[in-house]
Amino acid sequence: MTEQDIHSTPLIELTDINKYYPVGKNQLHVLKNLNLTIERGEFLMIMGKSGSGKTTLMNIIGFLDQISDGTYQFDGEDASKLSENEKSKLRNQYLGFIFQQFFLIPSLNVRQNVELPMVYSGNKKDGKRKELANHYLSLVGLEDKTHVKTTELSGGQQQRVAIARALVNDPLLIMADEPTGALDSETGQDIMNILTELNKQGKTIVMVTHDNDMRKYATRVIYMKDGLFLTEEEYLNA
Repeated sequence: MTEQDIHSTPLIELTDINKYYPVGKNQLHVLKNLNLTIERGEFLMIMGKSGSGKTTLMNIIGFLDQISDGTYQFDGEDASKLSENEKSKLRNQYLGFIFQQFFLIPSLNVRQNVELPMVYSGNKKDGKRKELANHYLSLVGLEDKTHVKTTELSGGQQQRVAIARALVNDPLLIMADEPTGALDSETGQDIMNILTELNKQGKTIVMVTHDNDMRKYATRVIYMKDGLFLTEEEYLNA
């Protein structure tokens, strides 16, 4: 595959995706024959109320859950039947995650939290890890907080640490699950401005939210209800 082919290939292609969960003797059909293509450089927002299937879809895109049937192409490769170990390697190498809950380790300082993905991948020496962590902390405006414990930070600052941590391995894809859900509106806007700027710099972002006000930040919005994609009109009238 040439470099031109790589850049013209969609980052993600989901084809006829279904997801079932066992409930007693029955099967709960959570995602229903979904088809989705995500191009490189998009800021895709997946909108839906609780129970719509949006988080399940995100977990499948992020290799946190397995499809029941269908095919998943990631960066031109078939990722449909990867082992848990293979999915773990892909997550660490190519994906960065930002969650509503920050999932920072309170016993570590800010820079040590940001270094964690590089520690797990084991492919950078200590000095390089510190250099990269400092770089991304500077990018989110926390260059003066490197040695502070995360418990001493505000919620917005903790989310900035989480963004720096998500970026430190230079991922192909940033996954954001309700990243402003635990923040006040002003701080949430600051976080969205950071994500928008990252997207302008070429990062592909997939974000899950139920907040209609977030739509203005996206390059594309898809709407979900009961495991299906809806048009905007169908969603707003549902």
